[in-house]
Amino acid sequence: HVQLVESGGGSVQAGGSLTLSCEISGHPYDEFCVGWFRQPPGKKREGIASIHTSGDGILYADSVKGRFTVSQDTGKNMIKLRMDSLEVDDSAMYYCAAGITRCVSTINALAVIMHYWGQGTQVTVS
Repeated sequence: HVQLVESGGGSVQAGGSLTLSCEISGHPYDEFCVGWFRQPPGKKREGIASIHTSGDGILYADSVKGRFTVSQDTGKNMIKLRMDSLEVDDSAMYYCAAGITRCVSTINALAVIMHYWGQGTQVTVS
């Protein structure tokens, strides 16, 4: 039974940084494509980053490229999303998701391969 648990959200001033974490359990760790998504109130969900737990598959949406960095801590079965230079428009509920598959080549197709979702963590930038 695959489970994803996010942590690390909170409130920050514009220009600040936050790091989100997503702990994965319930299946051999090295077989997942993991995605980060966000959904502001009243807006569509957006895929913003991906990484495969084998180490490849790193993609970013244009909206976060150069400011967000996805990485992993294999010793803790954890995917991280480092968010720098945060802007008010980055405020959203952030979700990690995973699929037991290779990652896709375009960020817009990421949601299609995600079968497991975390509960979400709120990020508020003011």
